[in-house]
Order: sequence, then C-alpha cells, then structure tokens
Amino acid sequence: MTRITLSPSLPAVSTFCLGTMTWGRQTPLDDAHRQIDMALDHGVNFLDTAEMYPTNPVKPETLGHSEAMIGAWLARGGARDRLVIATKVTGKGSPVIEGGTPSISAARLRQSVEDSLTRLNTDRIDVMQLHWPNRGHYHFRRNWAYAPQGDKVRVRAHIHEVLTEAALLIAEGKIGALGLSNETAWGLIQWLAPSETEGLPRIVTLQNEYSLMARLFDTDLAETCVMEGVALLAFSPLATGLLTGKYAGDVVPEGSRRQATPDLGGRITPRVFDAVAAYLGVAREAGLDPVQMALAWHRTRPFTSIPILGATSTEHLARQLPAMEMVLDTDLLAAIDAAHKAHPLPY
Repeated sequence: MTRITLSPSLPAVSTFCLGTMTWGRQTPLDDAHRQIDMALDHGVNFLDTAEMYPTNPVKPETLGHSEAMIGAWLARGGARDRLVIATKVTGKGSPVIEGGTPSISAARLRQSVEDSLTRLNTDRIDVMQLHWPNRGHYHFRRNWAYAPQGDKVRVRAHIHEVLTEAALLIAEGKIGALGLSNETAWGLIQWLAPSETEGLPRIVTLQNEYSLMARLFDTDLAETCVMEGVALLAFSPLATGLLTGKYAGDVVPEGSRRQATPDLGGRITPRVFDAVAAYLGVAREAGLDPVQMALAWHRTRPFTSIPILGATSTEHLARQLPAMEMVLDTDLLAAIDAAHKAHPLPY
C-alpha cells in the first residue's frame, strides 16, 4: 500500500483520506463506524474532520458531533495508532458558534484543540488545520466577487501569534503539525516563511477544493505546494456529488446533499450539467465508473493531491475505494484534459 509522508513528525498516510462531514447529520453512528472499519481494511488510515461538522446545514447544536463519532469508535476499542486524524478550528463568522465564530487567535486555537481532543477521545491531533483565513478568501465561489485586502502587517502579526501557540501545542504533544484550508498562494507563503526565519512550525498540508470540475488550484497554488513540499488535501473531489451522475438532468434525489442545499453552495449554474455530461461521457467511453475515474485522477497530478472521500454511507464508500488501485492511461487523461478545456470553471 502506497503511503505519503506529510512530515517527519507524523505517521505516513494513505493516498486517500476518509471525510466525516456528513457524520451526525446524514450518516448515523453505526454507519460511520463501519466506514472507519472498511477504510482501514482497504489501507485508508487518514481521517479528516472539523469542530464545525456535520454540515448541510451547520448548526450550533451539532458542533463537534462528527468528531465525537470518531471518539466513540476509539472508546469502543478502536486502535488510535491505526489512524492519522486531522481536524480544524472553525474560521471567522461561522454560525456554528452562536453570534458568529470569532477570529482565529492563539487562545481560540488552543481552546479548539482542547475541545477537539475531548470529543475525539484522544490525547493528540495529528494535523490541526485552520478552516479558513481570518482575512477572507476566494473559495466557496467567492472568487467571482473577490476583493483582497492590503493589511500585510496585521496578517503577519496574526500568523506569528498562531504559529507561536502551535509550537507550544506541538511541544505539549497535543498536536503533531499544523495545516491550512481555503488558503491562497500568497497566504501559504506567509505561513511558511516563519518556519525558515524563526524556526516556528511548518505548514504541512493545504485543504482546498479540487476536482475535475474545480481546478483553481492548478496554477500558482500548485507551484507553491510543489516547491514547498506541501500536500493538497482535496475536498469535494466528486464536486459534491455532481461527478457521480446522480444530479444529471437537474434532478434532486431524496436524502441527497442537494435536497438540503439546492444550489450545492453555488455549484449549480447554467454551465454545470454540460460539464457533468462531458466527464460522464469520458468515463462511459473508457468503460469506467465516473466516481472511480474522478478519484483516481488525483494520483496523476504533478503534485501531491489526496482526495477526501465524502461517503454518506458504507455503500458509497465501497464504490469509491477501488479507485485507489485504478490506473488511468494516457488516452483517457487526454480525453479528461479535452473535457476540461471545453468546460473550464463550470461554477
């Protein structure tokens, strides 16, 4: 089984990561535990969660429920050393905390770590991630109206504060490493610089959206991550289910994510179903499951891209896992590239 080293301080991780965003909302406890067991049986040892999960919708009363399900798996006798666990401190403004989540600070990071450790029923978090930057970002379709701010001094002071606290948490053994999420190329560089100039903790992962249909990462961020040795944790690798084909024809299946979020977070556009049809057609011509094709594609990228599997059930997960062993040939990759050029930025 291929393993990826994110940092010398961390256990090596699988090429796929099991996501938990639906656990506690669409996915009940027993199915979540079966997913962990199934993932481990197939060599997937990497779990991603967050204090604000589950989603669709995010609510204060369900804060931490996904983490607690992992904690319950460990409490029933699951071996902690078989898992590499990543979680996240919620970004500024989220409704998961009454009145809106405060900005991430040293104190906010520490409190989030302590609370997550309790819910996860563990003494360490392998990768602690910042869910999104305080200064704002262009992710979640905000790129269409993105207006970057110019307060560089304030941003760098914040970074120094958080990295200094992260160094203490690492020294205490409470976290193994720090990661980012929904970050930009400039932002990533700002977070990386103090590790070289001051010996502060180095960012080891960047969790951004990345799929056949969401490829903002492919240029400046890709170069930055290759040059700096930062792994991409790709969320929504199936484009929130669009690449499964279940929404083709603009349908809304009962119990699906789209039933709770009709526009799939801004992904339903006049262009999107033509793009879906193109990728489904490529998979059909190759005789492949489009889900498995979309996931296997991540291993063909010129940078480390670890897709986070978003399975609401063990049945969904069973469909996705064979992609770990799938190899896409050059003709198929050329067809995928042609579809991308014909349907860029469908949302």
